[in-house]
Amino acid sequence: MESFHVVGAVSLLSSIQMGYLARRVGRAREAHKILPPAVNGPPEFERTFRAHQNCVEFYPLFLVTLWTCGLFFSEGAAVVGGMAYISARHMYFNGYVKSTKKRLPGFYLTLAALSALALMSLTGIVSGILRKYAHVHL
Repeated sequence: MESFHVVGAVSLLSSIQMGYLARRVGRAREAHKILPPAVNGPPEFERTFRAHQNCVEFYPLFLVTLWTCGLFFSEGAAVVGGMAYISARHMYFNGYVKSTKKRLPGFYLTLAALSALALMSLTGIVSGILRKYAHVHL
């Protein structure tokens, strides 16, 4: 079996990023004196909270497409797509904290990175199925 250390490193980096974003929500709670489980408060807090929640909602999609791309298409392509996703999510989060409109560039880059990872994953899976079951080599 091939080694997937670099895809694993990207996964670990993404989990560290998720922890960092969660900490940003915690700091916003402290700054605005909002105790859990409350999620309402000043717009600055609500944007920070929503930015993190949106990142949490996208995280399973990212991990599945990252690993599927790495396993069935190319580890290198998965790493590039994964790093693009991590950068896009950082841009998205920071933009959203400032204003809802400033989240859009990071959001569009996130969609592009996920779409690329998904397309490469699908290409690798279909190619493998055709090779194994239809003896078609693309």
